[in-house]
This record gives sequence, C-alpha cells and structure tokens, in this order.
Amino acid sequence: MVKMNFGGVEEDVITREEFPIQKAQQILKNEVVVSLGYGIQGRAQALNMRDNGIKVIVGQESTGVHKSYYDLAVQDGWVPGKTLFSMEEAAKKGTIKMFLLTDAGQKEAWPTIKKTLKKGDALYFSHGFSVVYKEQTGVVPPKDIDVILVAPKGSGTSVRRNFVDGAGINSSFAVFQDATGKAEDRAKAIGIAIGSGYLFPTTFEKEVYSDLTGERGVLMGALAGIMEAQYNTLRERGHSPSEAFNETVEELTQSLIRLVDENGMDWMYCNCSETARIGALRWRTRFREATKPLFDSLYDLVAAGEETRIVLQKSKDPDYRQKLAEELKALGNSEMWRAGATVRSLRPKKPKTD
Repeated sequence: MVKMNFGGVEEDVITREEFPIQKAQQILKNEVVVSLGYGIQGRAQALNMRDNGIKVIVGQESTGVHKSYYDLAVQDGWVPGKTLFSMEEAAKKGTIKMFLLTDAGQKEAWPTIKKTLKKGDALYFSHGFSVVYKEQTGVVPPKDIDVILVAPKGSGTSVRRNFVDGAGINSSFAVFQDATGKAEDRAKAIGIAIGSGYLFPTTFEKEVYSDLTGERGVLMGALAGIMEAQYNTLRERGHSPSEAFNETVEELTQSLIRLVDENGMDWMYCNCSETARIGALRWRTRFREATKPLFDSLYDLVAAGEETRIVLQKSKDPDYRQKLAEELKALGNSEMWRAGATVRSLRPKKPKTD
C-alpha cells in the first residue's frame, strides 16, 4: 500500500502503479469470476473485467422482469451456454461469485446461491448491506469461504463510462472473512480489474453506514430536497421557471461543480465574484449548522438498521415497482424538472467535427 496524506490524515491506499492490471490478471488467472446479476453494477463490472482480460461469466435469469437484463447481456456479447447462464448454473461454475443483485434481490436469492458455495470460493459484494444486516437478510456465509467487498464510489453507469474513457471510479475494499489466506489479494485484484482509480480500505460496516448516509444525504436525498426548496422559494417570489432552474441547477451542474471537481471548493469560490464569495462563506456555516442534526439522526437510523428495514419492507410489496414508477414520474413531471428538460434542450449543440 501507498501512504497518502488526506487533509493532514494519512491513509494507506492501493494505486494502479503499485498494483497494475498485469498483477491482477496473474492473481485471477485460475479463477472463474461470475457476475450474479446483470443490473447497473453487474453489467459495468463484468464488462470492465472482460475488457481487462479476466475470465468472466454472467448469471442472469431470462424470464419475467429479468428478461430485459438477459437480452442486454446477449446484446453485449455474452453467449448463452458459454458465458451466460441462469443464476444458479453460473454460480456453480464460478470460484469468485460477485453477488451484485439488489439488496432485496440478494435476500431472495441467497438460499439458492448458498447451495453453490464450495470450500475456497470467494463471495464478493459491492455493498455491505446483506452481511452487516444479516438479522434482516439471512445472509450468513459459511466459514470455509472468503467474503470480500469492492465498492465503487459511483453508479455502474459511471464505472463503465469512466473505464471506457480511460479514467476510473475510486473504490473501497474490505475483507470480512479470509478462509484461504488470499482474500485480500482477490479483493484488490478485482478492484483493479473493474477499473478503480484507486482503492482505499474499509470494513463492511463502515462501507454500508457511509454509503446509506451518503445516498440519503448529499449525493441524492439532500441534494434533490435542497434544490426543490430553493427553486420553490424563487418561484413563490415571482421568478420565472427558467430563472429559478438556471440559478438552482443549471449553473451548478454546468459550471460550478466542474470547478469543484477540477481543484476543490476553494478554487470554485476563487472563480466566482466577490459578492458570491462573501455570501457563500457566510451562509455555508448556517446551512452546516442547520443540517448537522439531520445528518446525525440519519446516520443513527442507518446504524440501527431502520433504513435497511424500510428498504426490505418496501421492496417486497407486490406493487413496489408500480409505486416506484409513479414516484419517479411525479419527480420528473414536477415543474422544476420539466423546466430542466426545456433548459437542456436549449443548450448550444457541440459543432460536428469531420
């Protein structure tokens, strides 16, 4: 590992320089890696590993709600009967089983997958949910296998897109159980093979606590909620949809967040007006103080298992998919995001190049 300094705190991380893809290929050369599920993460990780020369097969059911994923796998070049099988059949063939179904899907499929585990296999996760909340999921791996985790810090769409572009998404990695003595090497090798920018160590517990807090907080829940609150305030004060959306979303996504990505928040502030800087620095502390108790409450509910209980309960409702579609439709059809669709359509098109 390489010792890096993060804001004055030293951490050990794995980089591609010290752990090149050739090393990952060597570690995995006698393994059969199986992606159980061809959803957003399963597809991205399987394709990236295949492109990196790792022997990969896919387990995906082909009927009912699963058919679209199966058809996508065929479209991506996975061959039925050779590299594409039913979930159980693929699991039997794999030595490293990448359990990449939804969290609720893992609970449902666990009895089937558990039967396929052989001594010395590795059970791989990209989320600590099923193992950490075993009282809710029933996922208790046998003692004679490795249990490992690599969690990309981005959606599967970004994992694949960044890989194709020659970049990568940073990932955490963890070992929950080392039965073979090679669990850590297996985890690191897969982390590099799926195209991670760098790998940083964690535990299954810390991964799931931080991930669930982040998704409900800044990354998705808080971001959407704060945007809606500001947009609604501007609209209620007489501002047009175009003005409210541009000041709330468009400027953030098309300008400011790119500066943050480029060189940090202070760099973004330095590239804005003096009036913006003075006001933002003052209101930053107010928003932090107002939301910190909410984040503390969120983290405590995650750690207590309340958030996961709600996920498992809601996802097993027979009309869950219909309700989800309705909620997402209501979000997309809100005035703010209808305004967003119009704003995006009016962005200048990039000139075509020969």
